[in-house]
Amino acid sequence: MVVVVVISQFLFYMGITNERKEVMKMIPREDVWEIVDGYDSGDIKIGVLASHSALDVCDGAVEEGFSTYVVCERGREKTYIQYFRSRIVGGKYRKGCVDEFVVYPSFKDILTEESQKSLVENNVLFVPNRSFTAYCGMDAVENDFRVPMVGSRNLLRSEEREEEKSYYWLLEKAGLPYPERIENPEDIEELVMVKLPHAKKRLERGFFTASSYEEYVKKSEELLRQDVITKEDLVKARIERYVIGPVFNLDFFYSPLDKEIELLGVDWRFETSLDGHVRLPAPQQLTLPSSQINPEYTVCGHNMATLRESLLEKVFELAENYVKATQHYYPPGIIGPFCLQTCVDKDLNFYIYDVAPRIGGGTNIHISIGHPYGNALWRCPMSTGRRIAFEIRRAIETDSVKEIVT
Repeated sequence: MVVVVVISQFLFYMGITNERKEVMKMIPREDVWEIVDGYDSGDIKIGVLASHSALDVCDGAVEEGFSTYVVCERGREKTYIQYFRSRIVGGKYRKGCVDEFVVYPSFKDILTEESQKSLVENNVLFVPNRSFTAYCGMDAVENDFRVPMVGSRNLLRSEEREEEKSYYWLLEKAGLPYPERIENPEDIEELVMVKLPHAKKRLERGFFTASSYEEYVKKSEELLRQDVITKEDLVKARIERYVIGPVFNLDFFYSPLDKEIELLGVDWRFETSLDGHVRLPAPQQLTLPSSQINPEYTVCGHNMATLRESLLEKVFELAENYVKATQHYYPPGIIGPFCLQTCVDKDLNFYIYDVAPRIGGGTNIHISIGHPYGNALWRCPMSTGRRIAFEIRRAIETDSVKEIVT
């Protein structure tokens, strides 16, 4: 009976007239709540797109006793449906963390009516990651994906630097520090980072550094010639003062149930071909041909880090101000995991250079073993994936699921 109710509600929302779709900017949260009302709370599954941080989400779900539902793209599904597929022996021994899965020709097929119907029929609470928004498109995520999401649907667009109200706008409203912007390339007088997408690998970076206008022109012309960047993207690129220092991705969690901020852990990135360049002595770098001399910044892995304890209050203040700003300008505000990507200068000042208003890309390093700070707080291995599942578990037990979904 429950499934019948859910399906009828789902079909009603999918059948919204085109006229209403045109004027609707965001799926009303009340619509999502009505779908959740039809879910079987004893058979909730945690769903995720098979990319980015999916293994963290699935591992955490299993730790908290949930079944997992993974949406894969053909040609890149083996990691999930073969190597990390769940195996249960004698009803006790468990290996892997992907219980149920579906394989589509394209990630975008998750947006079809049939796919969404299947997710709702399976009582799926969906955890958005960066791959979900990148491959499916922000408009579709906001307006067409009528499946309850654990997190802040209305904040996902703020991650796009090109948006008028991007995370930079939000950081400014919150009074949070970020690298100074250089409006005109001709004003470059010190080392800067030029931020723009890669010409061919659109989900990756076409970033480059320059310390003068002359260097900016020289490097950009070379990268244009190599088809690493495009003229159109270069015109819209954001130029920022380069903060010399280590980078830390601060993995936080905001609990609507406790109304508290938690620092779970810290990670940092391995980037190609940057990390190869820094292993070369300077004289060797200078001998590289033009095709190799400008490093790229494609993230290929992450590592774990901690902070000196005297800096922890600083990072909590960053998170507190960010959360307050999201609650004011994007009610109900951030829900669940978020990541403030920072760099630290010689005077131990933090600058936020990127914000992920959802689960971060580096949380896989804490699968099973948990985050150092999350472990210390919860007295058990607490990864981001498990923290999400734990919040879902608590929400179900207190009849508060509506507080964590949008």
